[in-house]
Amino acid sequence: MTPSSVRQAIENRIAHLTGRTLGGVDYTEPRGDPGLFGPDTVAWRVHGEFTPMMCGGISALLLQMLHPLALAGVWDHSNFRQDMIGRLRRTSQFIAVTTFGARDDAEQILERVRRVHDGVHGVTADGRAYAANDPALLVWVHVAEMSRFLAAHQRYRNPHLSLADQDRYFAETARVAEALGATNVPSSRAAIDAYLERQRRYLVCDARTRDVIEVLLDALPPSPVVRPVGKLFMRAGIDLLPPWAATLLSLEMSSAERQAVRSGVRSGVRALSPVVRWAVRNGSYRRAMERMQVREQAQKKTQA
Repeated sequence: MTPSSVRQAIENRIAHLTGRTLGGVDYTEPRGDPGLFGPDTVAWRVHGEFTPMMCGGISALLLQMLHPLALAGVWDHSNFRQDMIGRLRRTSQFIAVTTFGARDDAEQILERVRRVHDGVHGVTADGRAYAANDPALLVWVHVAEMSRFLAAHQRYRNPHLSLADQDRYFAETARVAEALGATNVPSSRAAIDAYLERQRRYLVCDARTRDVIEVLLDALPPSPVVRPVGKLFMRAGIDLLPPWAATLLSLEMSSAERQAVRSGVRSGVRALSPVVRWAVRNGSYRRAMERMQVREQAQKKTQA
């Protein structure tokens, strides 16, 4: 294969995994529309890196499934066994559109998710009612995602991200959870850490949790070229879990094993990241930056 064909193959696969091929959004229009965040935000910096985001997304799903009510929603209302990759794609699309899309596109996908959530409700095996639009459950799903995205960014992209920027990231992204109906969303590093610590008493790993996790960890693309990369992402996702969550999921490692995995996974992810940045020419972040060129050009004229 030529370098251009390799580049195209990588870009096509990433577009599929991130949900960009699901269509419906033109990130380049309307010109100058910053969307919900804009290019000066920490959210754009964190969510603009495909490799850490994939690792963080897998870790987030592992963490989310420890909550019995979140697990019940997936168990009762999704075809996760047949389409786990599809679930990851739809989540990736939601993150991309709410982060990088123009405001109308972001509002439309938020409304679409709210409508889906309205139909996701039921009763757990032990008799507890659950609903996807429950404000408290929305907070759990949101915190699990954002905390793992930031953990992945710090581990694989910028380990020196300041505490102030970490706080900004959580404050910025809280808007999305609030737009879905969440209330009392923790919006700082300290608040996120305290929230996760409080939630530990409610988390459970049972037979159904292990079933979902097994499906997730086996949900690797069939391609012999892409499959090793998928395994790398899975190992990285496990490594990004808080130690107590890994223990609860029976995914804990000894200190020596963890060090060996971290060394291998980190070196692999860090080697992969520049390749991905080289290959992805039309990702949502880059296309959104094109949309913002009008504003940047106007600012330059003003400064001149």
